[in-house]
Amino acid sequence: MSLAMSAPAHSPGRVAAERVHQYFSRQRERLRATSRETPAWVASAEAIEAVIDAGFRASLRREEGHLPRLSLAILAPPEARQPLVFEEALPLTPASLARVSPALGRSGLHLAVWNFRDELYAWGAVRSIPITSCVIAIASPGLLVIKHRPSEQSPKLVNVAILDGDQIKIVDPRPWPTADSPPLVSSLLGLDSTPGLDSVDVLVELTVSMRAHGRGGALLVVPSDSERWRESIVHPMPYAVRPGFSKLGDLAHRSGEQRGRQWEADLSDAVDMIAGLTAADGATLMTDRHELIAFGAKIARRDGHLQVEQVTVTEPIQDTMPVIVHPTQIGGTRHLSAAQFVHDQRNAMALVASQDGRFTVFAWSRSEQMVHAHRVEALVL
Repeated sequence: MSLAMSAPAHSPGRVAAERVHQYFSRQRERLRATSRETPAWVASAEAIEAVIDAGFRASLRREEGHLPRLSLAILAPPEARQPLVFEEALPLTPASLARVSPALGRSGLHLAVWNFRDELYAWGAVRSIPITSCVIAIASPGLLVIKHRPSEQSPKLVNVAILDGDQIKIVDPRPWPTADSPPLVSSLLGLDSTPGLDSVDVLVELTVSMRAHGRGGALLVVPSDSERWRESIVHPMPYAVRPGFSKLGDLAHRSGEQRGRQWEADLSDAVDMIAGLTAADGATLMTDRHELIAFGAKIARRDGHLQVEQVTVTEPIQDTMPVIVHPTQIGGTRHLSAAQFVHDQRNAMALVASQDGRFTVFAWSRSEQMVHAHRVEALVL
């Protein structure tokens, strides 16, 4: 795909476009040999840069008082599955993107963009994205996320790069730095290949919903076959749930033939309800079978266990390295309490959202013999 047009002024977009184009080119060559699904044509660096520029400028506009949220897929019409095709293609201008965003800004919809007569136009809307198709999402003013579908088995889009103003972060899909990273982190990186919704996918949905409510929160995931976690919680718990609330787990474990639109709506409601509880002061407790136990719980150091002094911190971003820090250097009281809980309860996991959008997954690393803090906000935008 070639494109003849003047170079956009958003220079970080040029740098990102070149690196993203190289990434998708490597992906296409790899998938051509291994995938039964035909990879999409890879957009040129010039086309990616032009879409980034248009998306960046559109993100700063308002349409009827609302900021645009829109996902743009660089996709040729012949490669689209059951597209909604516009009779007249739309020019790829900030004003045009802002005007169409109220109609196509919902999750799962993408405005399809391709090159016609050496100009980029939005030619329709699609739900299904082929592998190696570049998707550029407007997340908030000045914040763009570049995504793709990593394999034919996965319906999920995963992040490739984040452009926040003039800052560029390229996602490094390698599980840093050990092989015992939680499955949740691998799923966010697109490294799992299990089709359909499973236990890990529910945690992904909870992660996204916790971050979205913007109030910060902590979710502790404890083993369903043990009550030892109670030794790290102050009792009585102010908002204990008895019997445990099992709706989310019941929905997650339904077989494929029992799933449909109503199931999707019920699952979304259950996820948002539990994620909303994490906004309360204290931690929300849930078993690994997604049974809600309590919210607003206070964490205490387990008797006979030392205060956590160090954690390993990693972020799946290129050119970053693991660091070992005191938990207070990651965040506030929530982060320190979560690190202490995982230090004392090594079969548990803690998910912590900050009000500023940061998100950290705390898990015990057997290979490192310490708490590992996985910074994953770049993966859940």
